[in-house]
Amino acid sequence: MNYKKYKRGYFMPPEKSTDWVNKEYITKAPTWCSVDLRDGNQALIIPMSLDEKVEYFKQLVDVGFKEIEVGFPAASETEYEFLRTLIENDLIPDDVTIQVLTQAREHIIRKTFEALEGCPSAIVHLYNSTSVAQREQVFRKTKSEIVDIAVEGAKLLNDLAAEANGNYRFEYSPESFTGTEVDFALEICNAVLDVWKPTAEKPVIINLPVTVSMSLPHVYASQIEYMCKHLKYRDDVIVSLHPHNDRGNAVADSELGMLAGADRIEGTLFGNGERTGNVDIITLALNMYTHGVDPKLDFSHLPKLTEVYERVTRMHVYDRQPYSGALVFAAFSGSHQDAIAKGMTYREMEESEQWTVPYLPIDPKDLGRKYDKDVIRINSQSGKGGIGYVLEQKFGYDLPKGMREDLGYTVKSVSDHEHKELSADEVRDIFTGTYVNIEAPLQIPEYHFEQIPGRRIRANVTFELTKDGQTKSETVTAEGNGRIDAVSNAMTKWLDNPYVDLQYSEHALDDGSTSRAAAYVGIKEADDGFVWGAGIRDDIIDASIQALLSAVNRMLEGATEAVNNIGEND
Repeated sequence: MNYKKYKRGYFMPPEKSTDWVNKEYITKAPTWCSVDLRDGNQALIIPMSLDEKVEYFKQLVDVGFKEIEVGFPAASETEYEFLRTLIENDLIPDDVTIQVLTQAREHIIRKTFEALEGCPSAIVHLYNSTSVAQREQVFRKTKSEIVDIAVEGAKLLNDLAAEANGNYRFEYSPESFTGTEVDFALEICNAVLDVWKPTAEKPVIINLPVTVSMSLPHVYASQIEYMCKHLKYRDDVIVSLHPHNDRGNAVADSELGMLAGADRIEGTLFGNGERTGNVDIITLALNMYTHGVDPKLDFSHLPKLTEVYERVTRMHVYDRQPYSGALVFAAFSGSHQDAIAKGMTYREMEESEQWTVPYLPIDPKDLGRKYDKDVIRINSQSGKGGIGYVLEQKFGYDLPKGMREDLGYTVKSVSDHEHKELSADEVRDIFTGTYVNIEAPLQIPEYHFEQIPGRRIRANVTFELTKDGQTKSETVTAEGNGRIDAVSNAMTKWLDNPYVDLQYSEHALDDGSTSRAAAYVGIKEADDGFVWGAGIRDDIIDASIQALLSAVNRMLEGATEAVNNIGEND
């Protein structure tokens, strides 16, 4: 690869401009301008239709954009017609200003003002290219000739705006700013400002675009800071940024540019735009949000916004795109799932208003996402914490720690062998099919209790074992400290002590007086680990005995000799 054919094409400012380095974070939202309907639309393989553009415009209004660039009306009939549709059908809210783009060419400027007829207010965005490459290769003009193009265009905007009845504000972009000598960019912007003479009542926007990304973000920040310090009429000038993403720096360019003094950001939802795209406003805004700064845009229904975007643009939001991608909150790793589940539990226990959950920089619910669907995802990499969390959050099963681990191996094995992610319903089905209400080969068709002196319980339990089509049946009597203990003692008596330890937990599965009960029992064979079972019944005693029976049946599945000896040791 011949790297020597490339050289750095950007220019550092003529004086050191690094005050932005001392700023920690962005303290307030910029003025946002969506360019989805212009820059974003012209980057689509199939541009949006008129109806699609109207739908998308309404979505941008709902998100909270107060400035929306709606097109380049002199560029095509569709662009022109869309602007007329917005105006003639009174689709522009009173608090929203539309923006239109025009080159600094007389016939294009005049066509633009024709398209704006009847519009109560608008931003007219004027531009011409200023970079060394554009001046030398495309226009073959001197610096002074390039300045003349911008100045003549600015004068014509003044004249046409004075003839119109609308409230028009102006914006100027030295296109290819990042490839322009910074002192020359300052010269041409100040020349335009001298024509427009901004005031507090009618400020002017100077837009400094990363038309093509050429440098590290700190270089762009230094360029912006220099411009902010030396622009004329600075108090009445809104410094705007329009970063493209050729080097993958658009978000960083924007954030450092705002630290350097910029007041406004032009970008698109999801970063759609020419070549590698524009800056992703969703990412920028939510980065501020996670620092406790109000971005002044509402992304609380991000999945719906994503659906509209993908449908009308025919573009796809990358699964790992910050905040908006389908998998950005998904935790498959067992250690990540465990930390997230514990973090969620901690937050509930502490009743904390602050969001500090590990691995999740933002609460997915703030964006309209769901924990059970978007956060804990189950596959062969998942762990007991995530699997247990899904069962608890989605279905109310609060499994004991040992049972979660046992289930985790079972679920991971299924996912591994089937080579797929498992849904919450599939995890539940594995749990219920493996552990819940297992009634073979042993059954307990009947049991009775009686209170005896010393706060003891006597149980009379009937056991039925079915094997090879034959059923063995016997009623066994045993005592215990409680009902489940008495039944367990009867069980071990009939089974000739097949297990030596028992763990037990229970909880209500639903709310209300008619709620079902869930019980979990782990039994330990002499030289082996625990075997787990669960019972789900309307009555807690029934659920507990069913859980014990489920555990014993699962144990008996792997203990043929024990099954053969049942009932033979009186």
